[in-house]
Amino acid sequence: MKVAFLVAPEGVEQVELTEPWQAVIDAGGTPSLLSTTGGRIQAFNHLDKADTFEVDKQVGQAAVEDYDGLVLPGGVANPDFLRTDEGAVSFVREFFQTGKPVAVICHGPWTLIEADVVRGRKITSWPSLETDLRNAGANWVDEQVSVCTEGPNTLVSSRKPDDLKAFNQAFLREFQTVSA
Repeated sequence: MKVAFLVAPEGVEQVELTEPWQAVIDAGGTPSLLSTTGGRIQAFNHLDKADTFEVDKQVGQAAVEDYDGLVLPGGVANPDFLRTDEGAVSFVREFFQTGKPVAVICHGPWTLIEADVVRGRKITSWPSLETDLRNAGANWVDEQVSVCTEGPNTLVSSRKPDDLKAFNQAFLREFQTVSA
């Protein structure tokens, strides 16, 4: 199971990157860190700088067919930056077009809104994204984890770091089905 994690050069919520990353490793999978630039990305613990992480590949050089699934961690600045980068948005959109599963947490759905892939989909997020998601045509729900199979792919979503255990279990179940 090869899983792409797409993040901005800075602003990703560290725990929303590291816990799903470790869950992929624990499940015998291979995570890969993608970003819009090479080098290292700067993670955050809410608004405070946390650790940095080495980028495996720039998103413009990555191919969707090389991965079984995509994880979009949150953090307020992270998806706000990604949704302004056409390469990142196109990469996300292609996961939906090719039917591959996507998992997103917290503020991560902002990138999905920009890719125009939430229309008619059931999704959860950080509560402040409810209006944005509804305006984009999504069916927003306030649930620990949502698994939507009504669309071209499976979409797994969660609200916040407190939901990570359920999020990890749900997306791993869906991603392992694809990679089997």
